[in-house]
Amino acid sequence: MKNITLTILAAAAIITTTGCSSSKGGVQRVNENTVTDISGRWNDTDSRLTAEEITAELMDHSWYSTFASENTGKKPVLIVGMITNKSHEHIATETFSKDIEKAIINSGRMRLVQAGTMREEIRGERAEQQNNASASTMKKFGLEHGADFMLQGTVNSIVDENKKEKAVYYQIDLELTNIQTNEKVWIGDKKIKKLIK
Repeated sequence: MKNITLTILAAAAIITTTGCSSSKGGVQRVNENTVTDISGRWNDTDSRLTAEEITAELMDHSWYSTFASENTGKKPVLIVGMITNKSHEHIATETFSKDIEKAIINSGRMRLVQAGTMREEIRGERAEQQNNASASTMKKFGLEHGADFMLQGTVNSIVDENKKEKAVYYQIDLELTNIQTNEKVWIGDKKIKKLIK
């Protein structure tokens, strides 16, 4: 009798647990381009759309046509420098930088060179090859593409809130600088405003 009672209690516990877990929902996979603005904070959609729009603006500016007319047949070589987060929240600026780099490459109208720690890792591999690779496959020093322009920027935010309502305003500012002359050739921005109730 005791075993039957324990079996019934165990079955009831399993049914209760199963019922509770299914009523709470679960994880649902969605397309990565689906807008999922749950918290109102900076998210993957903001990052991707900003990168695409600001890169399109970058190529529509006169600096690009000036470069093309002065350098027939040559695409400008860009390097993405620091994008600093000055907003009120944590923003993965590295992810945003990668979205910008992807948009630059996908445009097919500009070339992109590696920056930062990844560039140093590549240079380290090239140095290793000098001693360990065959002469026919060894990559030489001094043949990197030098960047013509560096893209840098900031992400700022302003928060206005009253009781349960909050408005969050983001401004993303990017600047393109001619590395040879230190001349700023383009300044672009993207503004995002969200009302959270």
